[in-house]
Amino acid sequence: MSENSSDNASFGYRDVEAEEKPGLVRGVFSSVASRYDLMNDLMSGGIHRLWKATLIDQIRPRPGQHLLDVAGGTGDIAFRFLEAGGGRVTVCDLTEGMVRVGRDRAIDAARLTGLDWTVGDAQRLPIADGSVDAYTIAFGLRNVTDIDSALSEARRVLRPGGKFLCLEFSTVALPVLDRLYDAYSFKVLPALGRWVAKDEESYRYLAESIRRFPPQDVLCGKMREAGLERVGYRNLSGGIAAIHQGWRI
Repeated sequence: MSENSSDNASFGYRDVEAEEKPGLVRGVFSSVASRYDLMNDLMSGGIHRLWKATLIDQIRPRPGQHLLDVAGGTGDIAFRFLEAGGGRVTVCDLTEGMVRVGRDRAIDAARLTGLDWTVGDAQRLPIADGSVDAYTIAFGLRNVTDIDSALSEARRVLRPGGKFLCLEFSTVALPVLDRLYDAYSFKVLPALGRWVAKDEESYRYLAESIRRFPPQDVLCGKMREAGLERVGYRNLSGGIAAIHQGWRI
């Protein structure tokens, strides 16, 4: 059963009507789109770049491979995939402002081929059944209204033998690190949002949304329920982030 079958969804620590959440999420990312990549560097001290490099390594890009990158509006994963030898990327993001940032970055870098851009919902992807070789979602699954629906959609669009990969903030596994990370998340992140992105509340939401996201083993269970197989995960930086993977067999 869907975790949002009661018609409610979490938006940070708030419970809202499920139909409200997509608009609220679009509002957050429309507000921060122009400074999103800068904020990622500041928030993680640049470590997110290492996490994304690990994600790309697990995809094993090759010529002819078609990647669907969901919630990838600014193009960060897409560009890395192409640079590593991947064939083609379709970027799909809920927020038009994020997609505009990614398109502008692609044009500025003269990346005019191998990229498709679309605005769409992870729960109702505008992508044909069994049409992509790999599916990635980096720091986006926790913003989806119904995670179960998004995982089912991921399986639907993957070809048999296709790989699902989710890079997301997760549950810290080290006792001392978890306390330090909590203090950082709820004090430093909103302050950075206020100073750099001029939006404290959006970064407070992001910190809260991490705490509402399913722990590693729970997410593995949801992936299996969605029909993905050979499911597993890899903790990064003590569980601050994790990469979950599964296959459509």
